[in-house]
Amino acid sequence: MSEVRIDKYLWSVRIYKTRNIAIDACKAGKVKIEGHSVKPSRVIKEGDVIDLSIGPLNRKIKVKSLLHNRVSAKLVPDYLEDLTPPEEYERIQLMNEFNAEWRDRGLGRPTKKDRRFIDKLKGDHEES
Repeated sequence: MSEVRIDKYLWSVRIYKTRNIAIDACKAGKVKIEGHSVKPSRVIKEGDVIDLSIGPLNRKIKVKSLLHNRVSAKLVPDYLEDLTPPEEYERIQLMNEFNAEWRDRGLGRPTKKDRRFIDKLKGDHEES
């Protein structure tokens, strides 16, 4: 296991679903090593700390060992160490809880009364 490209590694440890998505993330500057954006062809080594921006989540992972093929989800902890602070995951969970609107399937669009209630819950209502 001498050399592994960063796009292939990120795909192998299931950070990204496809290698093309990993390549696009590198090209967009969402993958950084030591604060510098990296190209998809960047060769990584054991001990590298990678900063990833995946949507609103900012992850930080450390490379434990290199691999060339995709592994099962159970084996991923053998190849990377998640250094992301727990506060980051809590922030994302909180965002999801407050921004989620749930309507049962088949109810259609909210009525005017429903809309007023939703606005009141969100704090978007105007008092006259």
